[in-house]
Amino acid sequence: MKNGDQKVGRKKFGSTNESVSAIGLGTWGIKSYENAARAFEYAFERGINFIDTAEIYNTEDFVGRVISELGRDNLFITTKIWPKNLVTRERTLKAARSSLKKLGIKAADLILIHWPNNEMKIEDQVRNIEAVYSEGLSRYIGVSNFSVEQMETARQSTRSTEIVCDQVKYNVSTKEAEKNILPYCKKNDMAVVAYTPIENGNVSGNKILKKVGEKYGKTPVQVSLKYLMREENVIPIPKTESLEHVKEIIGAWGWSMEEEDYNNIRTSDI
Repeated sequence: MKNGDQKVGRKKFGSTNESVSAIGLGTWGIKSYENAARAFEYAFERGINFIDTAEIYNTEDFVGRVISELGRDNLFITTKIWPKNLVTRERTLKAARSSLKKLGIKAADLILIHWPNNEMKIEDQVRNIEAVYSEGLSRYIGVSNFSVEQMETARQSTRSTEIVCDQVKYNVSTKEAEKNILPYCKKNDMAVVAYTPIENGNVSGNKILKKVGEKYGKTPVQVSLKYLMREENVIPIPKTESLEHVKEIIGAWGWSMEEEDYNNIRTSDI
């Protein structure tokens, strides 16, 4: 089977009843929207339905065009609110409505606190983000770049819904999430969305990943994504704007890696 021929499977998303693609697509840093649109359409046809953006990325308009072309019903759309817009309930709702207008949708599937606002209590930030759920602007809420302690405070602060995920930087070179965030999220039935999962492509030159990849006929990028996807609650969201790259990403699905290779990557300084 050639890279990209298979369809990407699904994973349960945290405590929700949602089934989303085991690999998502990030949008931060996209330069060519025309190329990206073709790549996203190809990915969608092969089972990828999880798309991540944020108000600060300046890609919500692009994602809106993708939604209009591919259809809203079959996509799981995530966006994020910047810390300065979490200071009041009204400002949070205004930011959310602005994002939804750009996306061309009535409600997102998931809206996150992009980073914790260190100038206000976590409890207050959570109450404000919870308002987007209460007002019907998002089906679920979550956080991004939160520590375990911050997540625990956030989870204890909700009144009408749950925190369903934490989006964090996680890749084969940045494994800090494995120490406490992954176990915490698994224990509390939360998804972990891994951004920068292939280090902006820098994993391609790693000798360890190349050696493992040769064993399976896979690229270092595919090995890196496979490593992250091994955890049932982890969904990597690599950025792509190239058809060849999205084919490579899809090729991370549909094969197995032996335990010794996982352990080699886990214990190596990559």
